[in-house]
Amino acid sequence: MSPKPEKLEKARYQKELRRLQIELVHLQEWIASRGLKVCVVFEGRDAAGKGGAIKRITQYTNPRVVRIAALGKPTERERAQWYFQRYVAHLPTGGEMVLFDRSWYNRAGVERIMGFCTDEELEEFFETCPTFEEMIQRSGIQLIKYWFSVSDEEQERRFRHRIEKPRKRWKLSEMDIASWQRWEEYSQAKDEMFAVTDTEASPWWVVNADSKWRARLNCLSHLLDRIPRENISSERVKLPPRPPARGHERPPITDQNFIPEPY
Repeated sequence: MSPKPEKLEKARYQKELRRLQIELVHLQEWIASRGLKVCVVFEGRDAAGKGGAIKRITQYTNPRVVRIAALGKPTERERAQWYFQRYVAHLPTGGEMVLFDRSWYNRAGVERIMGFCTDEELEEFFETCPTFEEMIQRSGIQLIKYWFSVSDEEQERRFRHRIEKPRKRWKLSEMDIASWQRWEEYSQAKDEMFAVTDTEASPWWVVNADSKWRARLNCLSHLLDRIPRENISSERVKLPPRPPARGHERPPITDQNFIPEPY
């Protein structure tokens, strides 16, 4: 077992995060200018830190270039579709990077564990998923898959933290509690999923997520390394002078409904 790394100081974390986020802004400009199509899948156990990493990626990027796909429960119509169909609709077009906060791998995880799919549907998923991802890549989409790995002790600590903090209780669902009770089943499901879908053409990249700060920095750094790019030099924008006023007479400010200002 590798020794526990030294504590990451907050000042260093914030400095490195800022540097990486600046690089992400350059990356989005490169993606947009070259018409690239990038699809990034974020998977892992509940409370592993996927959402936190995604938020740091999108914090300063343009949502028209870098967007999040976080799909809810499938509708009755979607349940009758080809399984991958509703995910295809969210794949990136030219000049976009899409971040899947959970993805088609729901079938190999929560759907399997909670009995939301049949054994035949699961087997069909395992047989077709590598082919589906090959089709994605052949269409010109760069596919990057991350698995956020968290220990059972750390997951329990984060769950208890959510219970104690009113602002975070919404993050803890009945499904999260069920996943906690079925830790070993999820471990087996993950291992079997990796055995089939961790391919040379479409590998899984595992993020050690017991430290949220380190996980975010390491994931962002790796993502930047996976997409070769050049920084696009842009001229500094100059704010032109305003044209002279044309004498428009505005209505009294008292005619407008302003919100109360308790602060």
